[in-house]
Amino acid sequence: MWMALLFAGGSLCFVIASLPGFVELVGSAVAGVVYFVGSLQFTSAAAIQWLQTIRRVGLDWWASAIQFAGTLLFNLNTYDAMQAGLDANSYDRRVWTPDVLGSICFLVASWLAYRQSCGGFFRRPPGTRDAVIATANLVGSVAFGIAAIAAYWAPTSGSVLDLAAANSFTALGGLCFLAGALLLLPGHAHHPAGMMLSGRNRH
Repeated sequence: MWMALLFAGGSLCFVIASLPGFVELVGSAVAGVVYFVGSLQFTSAAAIQWLQTIRRVGLDWWASAIQFAGTLLFNLNTYDAMQAGLDANSYDRRVWTPDVLGSICFLVASWLAYRQSCGGFFRRPPGTRDAVIATANLVGSVAFGIAAIAAYWAPTSGSVLDLAAANSFTALGGLCFLAGALLLLPGHAHHPAGMMLSGRNRH
């Protein structure tokens, strides 16, 4: 239960912080704190999940370990993003690089869970809760990756379109992760496989 709640809380933080007008309403410092708090919840949930798979080194362990590494990178990314006065080089090194690496970790972890639940990318996903969770989180990971790419240009070019794209895809990814996390709450008798991605035999 705690793992699902933490994943849901982290997802909700990312959705709220990336909503249009949120930064204008509360300021960039508060928005940065919301992102950072969300990343900490992701890490706490991912740590719980990884510890549940540590005795069996298999697909579950790899997916959970890669996901956990991704959340640690998001901790660095969101913490450094709160620092004021970063120039373009510092931003790329301290904010964007952990962001894109964390997004890659999430994408790999979600792909492993999707493969296990659905049998492969070109196979039609079965109509099971596991497949729904895995699909939602794979889409969320792709959205996070697109957001990271869009964010590369936003600080230096000042492009409103780049910033809007980064925020929009961050919100979409957060909504997908939130949906997957809510499906893990009590009432479902399964356990998640790497990421909050699948409900197969692991809680």
